[in-house]
Amino acid sequence: MSTTESASNYDRLEQMPVRQLLECINNEDKTVPLAVEKAIPQLEQLVNATVERLQKGGRLFYIGAGTSGRLGVVDASECPPTYGVPHGMVIGLIAGGDAAIRKAVEFAEDDEQQAWKDLQQHNITEKDIVVGIAASGRTPYVIGGLKTCRENGIATGCIVCNAGSAVADVSDYPVEVVTGPEFVTGSTRMKAGTAQKLALNMLTTSTMIRLGRVKGNKMVDMQLSNLKLVDRGTRMLMEELQLGRAEAAALLQKYGSVRAAIVAYRNNDTQA
Repeated sequence: MSTTESASNYDRLEQMPVRQLLECINNEDKTVPLAVEKAIPQLEQLVNATVERLQKGGRLFYIGAGTSGRLGVVDASECPPTYGVPHGMVIGLIAGGDAAIRKAVEFAEDDEQQAWKDLQQHNITEKDIVVGIAASGRTPYVIGGLKTCRENGIATGCIVCNAGSAVADVSDYPVEVVTGPEFVTGSTRMKAGTAQKLALNMLTTSTMIRLGRVKGNKMVDMQLSNLKLVDRGTRMLMEELQLGRAEAAALLQKYGSVRAAIVAYRNNDTQA
């Protein structure tokens, strides 16, 4: 039996008071970062492979079902506003289509052929890399998609929470974060989901930094899509260029991004 499906370390949950429930869940959650730490060497290989392909114009695809698929969609959707990359650079695909983001689609994950069909809708090529996300490591949608990718010369990776899984077997760059039993037996939206979210954060954050989308520790290419981000961008310019708020705000409004404003300001200073 896979460890994600093994019996919880706790029992008689319905008899626990709320404080005990919360403390026990928290105790289990504390083990997740340590499990992720053990997978860092595998994550390093996946990041390097992803950076290499994106530098050459390729794309990063996620394929998954249920919670795993939703986590991939979330991570992909957050890359453009955070790092200013095109929406088509990181793409999350979920079994059952976008409707499955909000409501489970019965048996969608059991179709081994559908992931490849979904990928073909995006004209996938050998320049791209496809990462399967599956807590159990046995989701047919993911296995079929990765297997067909490999048959077509497309690089594959995965983030799974069991060792020696079928998904890892069809991955060139497997990442196995073994999180063990869930607090509620088999509820992999809990520790496994947290581990996958952490791994995805590490994958795309490291990749975007290596692609030059961060300066120092700042998101200089972020999209200025709300007042909070405009304020953050203004403060970045104030700190980086030693400007007052009004001048920094005007510069940001003129050039539309923190990076462009910095470059323009420094070029003007050089030419002065």
